[in-house]
Amino acid sequence: MLSGLGRLRSALSLLVHPRRLWREHRRVAPALIGFAVLAIAGAVVGYEVLKRPADVHNETAIRHFKPEKPKEAPKPTHGERPRTVNWPMYGLNPQRTRYLPARGVKPPFRKLWRYTNRPLLEFPPIFVGGVLYAVNNSGYAFALDARTGATIWERRIGRLNASSPAYYKHRLYIVNLVPGHIVKLNAENGKVIWKRSLPNRAESSPLVIDNSVYFGCEDGRLYSVSTVNGNVRWSTQLSGPVKAAPAYYGGRLFVGDYGGSMNAVDAQSGKLVWSTGSLGTGISGGQFYSTPAVAFGRVYAGNNDDRVYSFDLDTGELAWTYSTGGYAYSSPTVASTKHSLPTVYIGSFDGNIYALDAKNGEVRWSRSAGGQVVGSLSAIGEIVYVAEFTNQTTTGYMMRSGRKVLSYPKGTYTPIISDGQNLYVTGYSSITKLAPIRPQPARVSNNLVAPKPRFPSRRLGKSIGNAFVAPAVKRLDLTPRQRRRLRQMAPARRRAAIRVLRRRAAAEAGAAHRAQRRGTARREGGR
Repeated sequence: MLSGLGRLRSALSLLVHPRRLWREHRRVAPALIGFAVLAIAGAVVGYEVLKRPADVHNETAIRHFKPEKPKEAPKPTHGERPRTVNWPMYGLNPQRTRYLPARGVKPPFRKLWRYTNRPLLEFPPIFVGGVLYAVNNSGYAFALDARTGATIWERRIGRLNASSPAYYKHRLYIVNLVPGHIVKLNAENGKVIWKRSLPNRAESSPLVIDNSVYFGCEDGRLYSVSTVNGNVRWSTQLSGPVKAAPAYYGGRLFVGDYGGSMNAVDAQSGKLVWSTGSLGTGISGGQFYSTPAVAFGRVYAGNNDDRVYSFDLDTGELAWTYSTGGYAYSSPTVASTKHSLPTVYIGSFDGNIYALDAKNGEVRWSRSAGGQVVGSLSAIGEIVYVAEFTNQTTTGYMMRSGRKVLSYPKGTYTPIISDGQNLYVTGYSSITKLAPIRPQPARVSNNLVAPKPRFPSRRLGKSIGNAFVAPAVKRLDLTPRQRRRLRQMAPARRRAAIRVLRRRAAAEAGAAHRAQRRGTARREGGR
Protein backbone atom coordinates (compact mmCIF):
# COMPACT_ATOMS: atom_id res chain seq x y z
CA MET A 1 0.00 0.00 0.00
CA LEU A 2 2.79 2.42 0.99
CA SER A 3 4.82 1.54 -2.09
CA GLY A 4 1.79 2.24 -4.33
CA LEU A 5 1.30 5.67 -2.74
CA GLY A 6 5.00 6.35 -3.21
CA ARG A 7 4.83 5.56 -6.91
CA LEU A 8 1.77 7.82 -7.32
CA ARG A 9 3.54 10.66 -5.53
CA SER A 10 6.60 10.16 -7.74
CA ALA A 11 4.48 10.25 -10.92
CA LEU A 12 2.78 13.47 -9.84
CA SER A 13 6.18 14.97 -9.07
CA LEU A 14 7.33 14.18 -12.60
CA LEU A 15 4.25 15.91 -14.07
CA VAL A 16 4.96 19.01 -12.00
CA HIS A 17 8.63 19.02 -13.13
CA PRO A 18 8.57 18.34 -16.91
CA ARG A 19 12.39 18.74 -17.32
CA ARG A 20 13.01 15.95 -14.84
CA LEU A 21 10.37 13.84 -16.59
CA TRP A 22 12.09 14.32 -19.97
CA ARG A 23 15.54 13.62 -18.52
CA GLU A 24 14.72 10.45 -16.55
CA HIS A 25 11.84 8.94 -18.60
CA ARG A 26 12.35 10.18 -22.12
CA ARG A 27 10.59 7.20 -23.73
CA VAL A 28 7.28 7.50 -21.83
CA ALA A 29 7.30 11.28 -21.43
CA PRO A 30 5.23 12.03 -24.59
CA ALA A 31 2.55 9.54 -23.54
CA LEU A 32 2.33 10.95 -20.00
CA ILE A 33 2.16 14.52 -21.26
CA GLY A 34 -0.59 13.56 -23.74
CA PHE A 35 -2.54 11.84 -20.99
CA ALA A 36 -2.28 14.92 -18.78
CA VAL A 37 -3.48 17.18 -21.60
CA LEU A 38 -6.48 14.91 -22.27
CA ALA A 39 -7.36 14.81 -18.55
CA ILE A 40 -7.31 18.59 -18.30
CA ALA A 41 -9.39 18.94 -21.47
CA GLY A 42 -11.89 16.40 -20.13
CA ALA A 43 -12.19 18.30 -16.87
CA VAL A 44 -12.82 21.55 -18.73
CA VAL A 45 -15.45 19.95 -20.97
CA GLY A 46 -17.11 18.28 -17.98
CA TYR A 47 -17.26 21.58 -16.11
CA GLU A 48 -18.79 23.34 -19.12
CA VAL A 49 -21.40 20.59 -19.48
CA LEU A 50 -22.31 20.31 -15.80
CA LYS A 51 -21.99 23.90 -14.64
CA ARG A 52 -25.15 25.83 -13.78
CA PRO A 53 -26.58 27.55 -16.90
CA ALA A 54 -26.67 31.34 -16.81
CA ASP A 55 -29.94 33.20 -16.38
CA VAL A 56 -31.91 34.17 -19.49
CA HIS A 57 -32.70 37.74 -20.56
CA ASN A 58 -34.55 37.51 -23.89
CA GLU A 59 -35.08 41.02 -25.26
CA THR A 60 -37.35 39.81 -28.07
CA ALA A 61 -39.78 38.13 -25.69
CA ILE A 62 -39.49 40.95 -23.15
CA ARG A 63 -40.82 43.40 -25.73
CA HIS A 64 -44.05 41.38 -25.95
CA PHE A 65 -44.97 42.36 -22.38
CA LYS A 66 -48.65 43.39 -22.13
CA PRO A 67 -49.34 45.98 -19.41
CA GLU A 68 -52.72 45.82 -17.68
CA LYS A 69 -54.74 48.52 -16.00
CA PRO A 70 -54.33 48.29 -12.20
CA LYS A 71 -57.27 46.63 -10.49
CA GLU A 72 -59.07 48.71 -7.88
CA ALA A 73 -61.50 47.80 -5.15
CA PRO A 74 -65.10 48.91 -5.79
CA LYS A 75 -65.93 52.21 -4.15
CA PRO A 76 -68.39 51.88 -1.26
CA THR A 77 -71.86 53.27 -1.82
CA HIS A 78 -72.89 55.96 0.65
CA GLY A 79 -74.97 54.46 3.45
CA GLU A 80 -74.46 50.88 2.21
CA ARG A 81 -73.00 48.31 4.57
CA PRO A 82 -69.58 47.03 3.37
CA ARG A 83 -69.87 43.72 1.54
CA THR A 84 -67.49 40.79 1.51
CA VAL A 85 -66.07 39.19 -1.64
CA ASN A 86 -65.44 35.52 -2.34
CA TRP A 87 -62.07 33.73 -2.46
CA PRO A 88 -63.43 30.54 -4.07
CA MET A 89 -60.25 28.66 -5.03
CA TYR A 90 -56.54 28.34 -4.32
CA GLY A 91 -54.89 31.48 -5.67
CA LEU A 92 -58.18 33.49 -5.63
CA ASN A 93 -58.94 33.36 -9.38
CA PRO A 94 -58.39 31.07 -12.40
CA GLN A 95 -55.19 32.99 -13.25
CA ARG A 96 -53.91 32.22 -9.68
CA THR A 97 -52.58 35.78 -9.25
CA ARG A 98 -53.29 35.81 -5.47
CA TYR A 99 -53.96 39.55 -5.47
CA LEU A 100 -57.16 41.05 -4.03
CA PRO A 101 -57.70 44.81 -4.34
CA ALA A 102 -59.30 45.92 -1.07
CA ARG A 103 -59.85 49.20 0.73
CA GLY A 104 -58.98 49.67 4.38
CA VAL A 105 -57.70 46.13 5.04
CA LYS A 106 -54.42 47.13 6.64
CA PRO A 107 -52.69 47.10 10.05
CA PRO A 108 -53.30 47.45 12.89
CA PHE A 109 -55.52 44.38 13.33
CA ARG A 110 -57.40 42.81 16.22
CA LYS A 111 -58.11 39.11 16.64
CA LEU A 112 -61.78 38.16 16.43
CA TRP A 113 -61.45 34.37 16.80
CA ARG A 114 -59.09 31.45 16.30
CA TYR A 115 -59.89 27.91 15.17
CA THR A 116 -57.25 25.37 16.12
CA ASN A 117 -56.88 21.63 15.81
CA ARG A 118 -54.00 19.16 15.88
CA PRO A 119 -53.66 18.21 12.18
CA LEU A 120 -51.39 20.26 9.94
CA LEU A 121 -53.00 22.79 7.58
CA GLU A 122 -50.59 22.79 4.67
CA PHE A 123 -52.91 24.68 2.31
CA PRO A 124 -55.15 27.68 3.05
CA PRO A 125 -58.94 27.68 3.22
CA ILE A 126 -61.25 29.28 0.69
CA PHE A 127 -64.05 31.75 1.51
CA VAL A 128 -67.51 31.84 -0.06
CA GLY A 129 -70.66 33.50 1.24
CA GLY A 130 -69.61 33.86 4.86
CA VAL A 131 -68.18 30.32 5.15
CA LEU A 132 -64.58 29.05 5.17
CA TYR A 133 -63.85 25.64 3.62
CA ALA A 134 -60.57 23.75 4.15
CA VAL A 135 -58.94 20.31 4.26
CA ASN A 136 -56.31 19.38 6.84
CA ASN A 137 -53.32 17.07 6.35
CA SER A 138 -55.16 14.12 7.92
CA GLY A 139 -57.84 14.23 5.23
CA TYR A 140 -60.67 15.97 7.12
CA ALA A 141 -62.69 18.48 5.11
CA PHE A 142 -64.53 21.04 7.23
CA ALA A 143 -66.56 24.26 7.07
CA LEU A 144 -66.36 27.18 9.52
CA ASP A 145 -68.74 30.06 10.14
CA ALA A 146 -66.59 33.04 9.15
CA ARG A 147 -68.38 35.32 11.62
CA THR A 148 -67.84 33.19 14.74
CA GLY A 149 -65.27 30.53 13.81
CA ALA A 150 -67.70 27.75 14.81
CA THR A 151 -67.55 24.42 12.95
CA ILE A 152 -70.54 23.92 10.64
CA TRP A 153 -69.62 20.42 9.47
CA GLU A 154 -66.65 18.06 9.20
CA ARG A 155 -66.13 14.99 7.04
CA ARG A 156 -63.15 12.71 6.48
CA ILE A 157 -62.41 12.19 2.79
CA GLY A 158 -59.01 10.43 3.03
CA ARG A 159 -55.90 9.75 5.13
CA LEU A 160 -53.51 12.31 3.61
CA ASN A 161 -54.23 15.60 1.87
CA ALA A 162 -52.21 18.62 0.71
CA SER A 163 -54.49 20.88 -1.34
CA SER A 164 -57.23 23.49 -1.15
CA PRO A 165 -60.80 22.81 -2.27
CA ALA A 166 -62.50 24.59 -5.18
CA TYR A 167 -66.05 25.97 -4.86
CA TYR A 168 -68.50 26.00 -7.76
CA LYS A 169 -72.30 26.32 -7.62
CA HIS A 170 -72.71 25.22 -3.98
CA ARG A 171 -70.37 22.28 -4.45
CA LEU A 172 -66.79 21.55 -3.34
CA TYR A 173 -64.22 19.65 -5.43
CA ILE A 174 -61.23 18.15 -3.60
CA VAL A 175 -58.32 15.94 -4.73
CA ASN A 176 -56.58 13.60 -2.31
CA LEU A 177 -53.12 12.07 -1.84
CA VAL A 178 -53.96 8.88 0.10
CA PRO A 179 -56.00 7.29 -1.27
CA GLY A 180 -55.66 8.97 -4.65
CA HIS A 181 -59.11 10.19 -5.67
CA ILE A 182 -61.23 13.25 -6.42
CA VAL A 183 -64.43 13.88 -4.47
CA LYS A 184 -67.42 16.20 -4.88
CA LEU A 185 -69.16 17.41 -1.71
CA ASN A 186 -72.31 19.35 -0.93
CA ALA A 187 -70.97 22.64 0.45
CA GLU A 188 -73.95 23.03 2.77
CA ASN A 189 -73.52 19.83 4.78
CA GLY A 190 -70.37 18.06 3.51
CA LYS A 191 -72.28 15.12 2.08
CA VAL A 192 -70.39 13.15 -0.62
CA ILE A 193 -72.11 13.43 -4.01
CA TRP A 194 -69.57 11.38 -6.01
CA LYS A 195 -66.03 10.08 -5.68
CA ARG A 196 -63.70 8.84 -8.43
CA SER A 197 -60.45 6.92 -7.97
CA LEU A 198 -57.24 8.15 -9.62
CA PRO A 199 -54.28 6.09 -10.91
CA ASN A 200 -51.93 7.86 -8.46
CA ARG A 201 -51.76 10.47 -5.71
CA ALA A 202 -52.96 14.04 -6.34
CA GLU A 203 -52.13 17.31 -4.54
CA SER A 204 -52.91 19.69 -7.41
CA SER A 205 -55.61 22.06 -6.08
CA PRO A 206 -58.47 21.75 -8.60
CA LEU A 207 -59.84 24.43 -10.87
CA VAL A 208 -63.45 24.50 -12.08
CA ILE A 209 -64.39 26.18 -15.37
CA ASP A 210 -67.98 25.77 -16.55
CA ASN A 211 -68.71 22.04 -16.17
CA SER A 212 -65.14 20.74 -16.03
CA VAL A 213 -62.75 20.18 -13.12
CA TYR A 214 -59.04 20.46 -14.00
CA PHE A 215 -56.17 19.10 -11.90
CA GLY A 216 -52.84 17.28 -12.17
CA CYS A 217 -51.85 13.86 -10.88
CA GLU A 218 -48.57 12.18 -9.93
CA ASP A 219 -49.01 9.74 -12.83
CA GLY A 220 -47.77 12.63 -15.01
CA ARG A 221 -51.15 13.54 -16.51
CA LEU A 222 -53.34 16.64 -16.50
CA TYR A 223 -57.02 15.71 -16.14
CA SER A 224 -60.37 17.17 -17.10
CA VAL A 225 -63.39 15.51 -15.44
CA SER A 226 -67.09 16.28 -15.55
CA THR A 227 -68.59 18.19 -12.62
CA VAL A 228 -71.82 16.24 -13.12
CA ASN A 229 -70.61 12.66 -12.66
CA GLY A 230 -66.80 12.72 -12.36
CA ASN A 231 -66.21 10.97 -15.68
CA VAL A 232 -62.89 11.76 -17.40
CA ARG A 233 -63.32 14.05 -20.39
CA TRP A 234 -59.63 13.90 -21.38
CA SER A 235 -56.17 13.37 -19.87
CA THR A 236 -52.90 14.69 -21.32
CA GLN A 237 -49.50 13.11 -20.66
CA LEU A 238 -46.84 15.63 -19.60
CA SER A 239 -43.13 15.10 -18.98
CA GLY A 240 -43.34 14.24 -15.26
CA PRO A 241 -45.57 14.06 -12.15
CA VAL A 242 -47.87 17.07 -11.80
CA LYS A 243 -47.93 18.47 -8.25
CA ALA A 244 -48.69 22.13 -9.08
CA ALA A 245 -52.21 23.42 -9.60
CA PRO A 246 -53.14 24.49 -13.14
CA ALA A 247 -53.90 28.13 -13.99
CA TYR A 248 -56.40 29.14 -16.67
CA TYR A 249 -56.54 32.00 -19.15
CA GLY A 250 -57.98 32.45 -22.64
CA GLY A 251 -59.16 28.86 -23.06
CA ARG A 252 -55.79 27.35 -22.05
CA LEU A 253 -54.45 25.65 -18.96
CA PHE A 254 -50.91 26.35 -17.76
CA VAL A 255 -49.04 24.01 -15.41
CA GLY A 256 -45.49 22.88 -14.68
CA ASP A 257 -44.37 19.32 -13.98
CA TYR A 258 -41.59 17.42 -12.24
CA GLY A 259 -39.99 16.62 -15.58
CA GLY A 260 -38.98 20.28 -15.60
CA SER A 261 -41.37 21.60 -18.27
CA MET A 262 -43.95 24.36 -18.27
CA ASN A 263 -46.94 23.38 -20.41
CA ALA A 264 -49.90 25.03 -22.13
CA VAL A 265 -52.88 22.74 -22.79
CA ASP A 266 -56.11 23.48 -24.64
CA ALA A 267 -58.89 23.32 -22.02
CA GLN A 268 -61.51 22.06 -24.46
CA SER A 269 -59.62 19.24 -26.18
CA GLY A 270 -56.62 18.52 -23.95
CA LYS A 271 -54.19 19.12 -26.82
CA LEU A 272 -50.68 20.17 -25.80
CA VAL A 273 -50.15 23.65 -27.29
CA TRP A 274 -46.56 24.25 -26.14
CA SER A 275 -44.05 22.82 -23.68
CA THR A 276 -40.86 24.61 -22.61
CA GLY A 277 -38.14 23.06 -20.46
CA SER A 278 -36.44 24.65 -17.48
CA LEU A 279 -32.70 25.42 -17.36
CA GLY A 280 -31.91 23.12 -14.46
CA THR A 281 -28.81 23.23 -12.27
CA GLY A 282 -26.39 21.64 -14.74
CA ILE A 283 -26.10 18.46 -12.69
CA SER A 284 -29.88 17.92 -12.62
CA GLY A 285 -32.97 19.32 -14.31
CA GLY A 286 -35.46 21.67 -12.71
CA GLN A 287 -38.82 20.65 -11.22
CA PHE A 288 -41.96 22.79 -11.06
CA TYR A 289 -43.75 22.47 -7.73
CA SER A 290 -44.80 26.13 -7.88
CA THR A 291 -48.30 26.86 -9.19
CA PRO A 292 -48.03 29.37 -12.07
CA ALA A 293 -49.61 32.82 -12.16
CA VAL A 294 -50.83 34.29 -15.46
CA ALA A 295 -50.70 38.06 -16.07
CA PHE A 296 -49.34 40.68 -18.48
CA GLY A 297 -49.16 38.15 -21.33
CA ARG A 298 -46.79 35.96 -19.30
CA VAL A 299 -46.75 32.77 -17.22
CA TYR A 300 -44.73 33.13 -14.00
CA ALA A 301 -43.55 30.28 -11.74
CA GLY A 302 -40.79 29.26 -9.36
CA ASN A 303 -38.66 26.13 -9.81
CA ASN A 304 -36.57 23.76 -7.70
CA ASP A 305 -33.48 24.85 -9.63
CA ASP A 306 -33.70 28.06 -7.50
CA ARG A 307 -34.99 30.18 -10.38
CA VAL A 308 -38.07 32.27 -11.09
CA TYR A 309 -39.32 31.85 -14.68
CA SER A 310 -41.30 34.08 -17.03
CA PHE A 311 -42.71 32.47 -20.21
CA ASP A 312 -44.52 34.11 -23.11
CA LEU A 313 -48.21 33.23 -22.79
CA ASP A 314 -48.79 32.52 -26.50
CA THR A 315 -45.59 30.74 -27.57
CA GLY A 316 -43.92 29.48 -24.38
CA GLU A 317 -40.74 31.37 -25.27
CA LEU A 318 -38.62 32.05 -22.19
CA ALA A 319 -38.52 35.81 -21.55
CA TRP A 320 -36.34 35.90 -18.42
CA THR A 321 -35.20 33.96 -15.38
CA TYR A 322 -33.94 35.15 -12.01
CA SER A 323 -31.83 33.01 -9.65
CA THR A 324 -32.58 33.10 -5.93
CA GLY A 325 -30.38 31.48 -3.31
CA GLY A 326 -32.52 28.37 -2.76
CA TYR A 327 -35.48 26.32 -4.01
CA ALA A 328 -38.28 28.53 -5.37
CA TYR A 329 -41.07 26.24 -4.11
CA SER A 330 -43.25 29.28 -3.54
CA SER A 331 -45.99 30.19 -5.99
CA PRO A 332 -45.77 33.81 -7.16
CA THR A 333 -48.16 36.67 -6.48
CA VAL A 334 -48.43 38.99 -9.48
CA ALA A 335 -50.03 42.43 -9.35
CA SER A 336 -50.13 45.99 -10.59
CA THR A 337 -51.78 48.50 -8.25
CA LYS A 338 -52.50 52.22 -8.16
CA HIS A 339 -49.28 52.76 -6.21
CA SER A 340 -47.01 49.97 -7.53
CA LEU A 341 -45.82 48.89 -10.98
CA PRO A 342 -46.34 45.37 -12.45
CA THR A 343 -44.39 43.14 -10.06
CA VAL A 344 -43.83 39.45 -9.29
CA TYR A 345 -43.60 38.68 -5.56
CA ILE A 346 -42.09 35.31 -4.61
CA GLY A 347 -40.28 33.63 -1.73
CA SER A 348 -37.34 31.22 -1.63
CA PHE A 349 -35.74 28.60 0.58
CA ASP A 350 -32.92 31.13 1.06
CA GLY A 351 -35.22 32.96 3.50
CA ASN A 352 -35.92 36.00 1.32
CA ILE A 353 -38.90 37.51 -0.45
CA TYR A 354 -38.23 39.05 -3.86
CA ALA A 355 -40.13 41.76 -5.71
CA LEU A 356 -39.19 41.43 -9.40
CA ASP A 357 -40.10 43.66 -12.32
CA ALA A 358 -42.77 41.61 -14.13
CA LYS A 359 -41.48 42.79 -17.50
CA ASN A 360 -37.75 42.00 -17.33
CA GLY A 361 -37.10 40.27 -13.99
CA GLU A 362 -34.99 43.03 -12.46
CA VAL A 363 -35.11 43.25 -8.67
CA ARG A 364 -37.28 46.08 -7.33
CA TRP A 365 -36.53 45.11 -3.71
CA SER A 366 -35.83 42.06 -1.57
CA ARG A 367 -36.29 41.49 2.17
CA SER A 368 -35.50 38.77 4.67
CA ALA A 369 -38.59 36.83 5.72
CA GLY A 370 -36.83 35.49 8.82
CA GLY A 371 -36.77 31.85 7.67
CA GLN A 372 -37.34 29.48 4.74
CA VAL A 373 -40.28 30.44 2.52
CA VAL A 374 -42.00 27.23 1.46
CA GLY A 375 -45.55 28.35 0.66
CA SER A 376 -47.15 30.94 -1.58
CA LEU A 377 -47.57 34.66 -0.99
CA SER A 378 -50.77 36.72 -0.99
CA ALA A 379 -51.38 40.42 -1.64
CA ILE A 380 -54.30 42.35 -0.15
CA GLY A 381 -54.75 46.03 -0.97
CA GLU A 382 -51.22 47.48 -1.04
CA ILE A 383 -49.60 44.87 1.23
CA VAL A 384 -47.98 41.53 0.31
CA TYR A 385 -47.91 38.82 2.99
CA VAL A 386 -45.40 35.97 3.40
CA ALA A 387 -45.05 33.17 5.94
CA GLU A 388 -41.76 31.53 6.85
CA PHE A 389 -41.39 27.89 7.89
CA THR A 390 -38.44 28.19 10.30
CA ASN A 391 -40.09 30.27 13.04
CA GLN A 392 -43.67 29.99 11.73
CA THR A 393 -44.47 33.70 11.51
CA THR A 394 -46.22 35.96 8.98
CA THR A 395 -44.86 39.29 7.77
CA GLY A 396 -46.49 42.01 5.69
CA TYR A 397 -44.58 44.39 3.37
CA MET A 398 -45.73 47.41 1.39
CA MET A 399 -45.83 46.27 -2.22
CA ARG A 400 -44.20 49.40 -3.59
CA SER A 401 -41.33 49.93 -1.16
CA GLY A 402 -40.89 46.68 0.77
CA ARG A 403 -41.41 48.52 4.05
CA LYS A 404 -42.35 46.11 6.83
CA VAL A 405 -45.80 46.90 8.26
CA LEU A 406 -46.90 43.69 10.00
CA SER A 407 -45.38 40.89 12.03
CA TYR A 408 -47.72 38.16 13.31
CA PRO A 409 -46.74 35.07 15.35
CA LYS A 410 -48.72 32.57 13.24
CA GLY A 411 -48.06 31.23 9.75
CA THR A 412 -46.18 28.39 8.08
CA TYR A 413 -47.06 27.90 4.42
CA THR A 414 -49.55 30.13 2.54
CA PRO A 415 -50.54 32.59 5.26
CA ILE A 416 -53.37 34.87 4.16
CA ILE A 417 -56.70 34.97 2.38
CA SER A 418 -59.25 37.78 2.67
CA ASP A 419 -62.95 38.50 2.21
CA GLY A 420 -62.24 42.13 1.35
CA GLN A 421 -63.02 43.25 4.91
CA ASN A 422 -60.95 40.91 7.11
CA LEU A 423 -57.89 38.65 6.98
CA TYR A 424 -57.83 34.89 7.65
CA VAL A 425 -54.37 33.76 8.75
CA THR A 426 -53.44 30.09 8.34
CA GLY A 427 -50.97 28.85 10.95
CA TYR A 428 -49.41 25.42 11.31
CA SER A 429 -52.72 23.99 12.56
CA SER A 430 -54.93 27.04 13.07
CA ILE A 431 -57.03 29.66 11.29
CA THR A 432 -57.28 33.15 12.84
CA LYS A 433 -59.63 35.94 11.81
CA LEU A 434 -58.15 39.44 12.01
CA ALA A 435 -60.16 42.64 11.56
CA PRO A 436 -58.58 46.03 10.85
CA ILE A 437 -58.86 48.59 13.64
CA ARG A 438 -60.41 51.44 11.72
CA PRO A 439 -59.78 54.90 13.22
CA GLN A 440 -62.89 56.55 14.66
CA PRO A 441 -63.64 60.11 13.57
CA ALA A 442 -62.63 62.66 16.21
CA ARG A 443 -65.60 63.57 18.37
CA VAL A 444 -63.78 66.19 20.44
CA SER A 445 -62.92 69.67 19.18
CA ASN A 446 -62.46 73.17 20.51
CA ASN A 447 -65.95 74.34 19.59
CA LEU A 448 -67.89 72.01 21.88
CA VAL A 449 -70.64 73.95 23.66
CA ALA A 450 -71.23 73.32 27.35
CA PRO A 451 -74.80 73.27 28.67
CA LYS A 452 -76.15 76.36 30.45
CA PRO A 453 -75.45 76.06 34.20
CA ARG A 454 -78.48 75.76 36.45
CA PHE A 455 -78.62 78.04 39.50
CA PRO A 456 -81.41 78.27 42.14
CA SER A 457 -83.99 80.98 41.54
CA ARG A 458 -83.99 82.03 45.23
CA ARG A 459 -81.21 82.10 47.81
CA LEU A 460 -81.59 83.09 51.49
CA GLY A 461 -85.05 84.44 50.72
CA LYS A 462 -83.78 86.83 48.08
CA SER A 463 -84.29 86.43 44.38
CA ILE A 464 -81.38 86.22 42.05
CA GLY A 465 -81.88 88.03 38.82
CA ASN A 466 -80.44 87.15 35.40
CA ALA A 467 -77.56 89.49 36.13
CA PHE A 468 -76.13 86.96 38.58
CA VAL A 469 -76.64 83.85 36.38
CA ALA A 470 -73.47 82.63 34.63
CA PRO A 471 -73.75 82.71 30.84
CA ALA A 472 -73.55 79.48 28.81
CA VAL A 473 -70.06 78.33 27.95
CA LYS A 474 -69.81 78.82 24.19
CA ARG A 475 -66.40 77.24 23.80
CA LEU A 476 -64.73 74.32 25.61
CA ASP A 477 -61.02 75.03 25.47
CA LEU A 478 -58.91 71.87 25.56
CA THR A 479 -55.18 71.52 25.56
CA PRO A 480 -53.57 69.32 22.86
CA ARG A 481 -52.77 66.78 25.56
CA GLN A 482 -56.43 66.63 26.66
CA ARG A 483 -57.62 66.19 23.07
CA ARG A 484 -55.07 63.41 22.48
CA ARG A 485 -56.08 61.55 25.65
CA LEU A 486 -59.77 61.80 24.79
CA ARG A 487 -59.21 60.36 21.32
CA GLN A 488 -57.43 57.35 22.85
CA MET A 489 -60.33 56.56 25.21
CA ALA A 490 -63.10 54.08 24.56
CA PRO A 491 -66.35 55.78 23.41
CA ALA A 492 -68.15 55.34 26.77
CA ARG A 493 -65.23 56.70 28.78
CA ARG A 494 -64.82 59.55 26.32
CA ARG A 495 -68.46 60.67 26.74
CA ALA A 496 -68.19 60.55 30.53
CA ALA A 497 -64.96 62.56 30.47
CA ILE A 498 -66.54 65.20 28.22
CA ARG A 499 -69.48 65.56 30.63
CA VAL A 500 -67.06 66.13 33.52
CA LEU A 501 -65.13 68.71 31.50
CA ARG A 502 -68.35 70.50 30.61
CA ARG A 503 -69.51 70.67 34.22
CA ARG A 504 -66.10 71.87 35.34
CA ALA A 505 -66.02 74.56 32.63
CA ALA A 506 -69.51 75.69 33.53
CA ALA A 507 -68.64 75.90 37.22
CA GLU A 508 -65.48 77.87 36.48
CA ALA A 509 -67.40 80.22 34.20
CA GLY A 510 -70.08 80.76 36.86
CA ALA A 511 -67.53 81.43 39.58
CA ALA A 512 -65.68 83.91 37.41
CA HIS A 513 -68.94 85.67 36.53
CA ARG A 514 -70.03 85.90 40.17
CA ALA A 515 -66.63 87.25 41.20
CA GLN A 516 -66.91 89.87 38.50
CA ARG A 517 -70.38 90.91 39.67
CA ARG A 518 -69.26 91.11 43.31
CA GLY A 519 -66.38 93.36 42.35
CA THR A 520 -68.74 95.56 40.36
CA ALA A 521 -71.17 95.76 43.28
CA ARG A 522 -68.40 96.80 45.71
CA ARG A 523 -67.19 99.50 43.39
CA GLU A 524 -70.71 100.85 42.88
CA GLY A 525 -71.49 100.72 46.66
CA GLY A 526 -68.39 102.74 47.48
CA ARG A 527 -69.40 105.64 45.30
